[in-house]
Amino acid sequence: MESFRAGRSLSAAALLALAGAVLGGCEPAQPYVTSARLERGLVIVLPGVEGCSPFNAAICEGLDAGGVKYAIELCDWTAPWGPLANLRAEGRNRRQAKDLAARVTAYALRYPENPVVLVGQSGGGAIAVWAAEALPPGGRIDGAILLAPSLSPGYRLDGALENCGRGIVNFRSPRDVVFLGLGTMIAGTMDGEHASSAGRVGFDLPPVGGPRDDAYAKFHQVVWHERMGDSANPGMHVTSGAKQFVSDYVVPLVLARQWDKRLIDTVVRDLPTTAPAAD
Repeated sequence: MESFRAGRSLSAAALLALAGAVLGGCEPAQPYVTSARLERGLVIVLPGVEGCSPFNAAICEGLDAGGVKYAIELCDWTAPWGPLANLRAEGRNRRQAKDLAARVTAYALRYPENPVVLVGQSGGGAIAVWAAEALPPGGRIDGAILLAPSLSPGYRLDGALENCGRGIVNFRSPRDVVFLGLGTMIAGTMDGEHASSAGRVGFDLPPVGGPRDDAYAKFHQVVWHERMGDSANPGMHVTSGAKQFVSDYVVPLVLARQWDKRLIDTVVRDLPTTAPAAD
């Protein structure tokens, strides 16, 4: 990972805040945030507009069960106003994403060689993208994994992709009709568009050879298929973060050094991955 380099350090108080701080009002147990895990890497799990819940706790459990030994932090960005208010509070949400980018920057200063991956489910997918965009010059995370993100299909990912070393992977499901179809057409997406979300229909891609085409070389979309049902994800919105699904489909991405079409195809086909694992 290309990241911030030596010459700086964090105080003990700052490291403690880094390990335990949560952006929103939820105070979940953080069994996967320890000093030993922080010294290996960091995965930040960003929940949907409901805030901390068993649905996103399952993402953390799936990461751990699948063999991720990094710190796994459930980071609640929501406010106690309810899901609809959290969905539409774009100004506040972007400020939360900026705060998250600052925290990632602090971690990278302390552990410049360690991997950092954001995993965002539903509304948390938008926070992951906006946090990647908000990284300062020279800042970079390894990648962002979006699970049924509530962003409009036309939202441009160029800025976020520039700051993601491995890239961005979008898991989408055409079966996500209620929440990311009818729901966001009526209530709107996180970026304020009344449309089916990219977590259902996918992000629009720039024309091949167009001015933005190069930026999307690190972008991959994974469409739900029936075999994912064997991993407890029948393609519905809340099952996009099912524990077994995360272990089977998300963990191989977190542990890989590089994301490319070969790796994505291997993961989607449920074949054993041969990609070299990160240390």
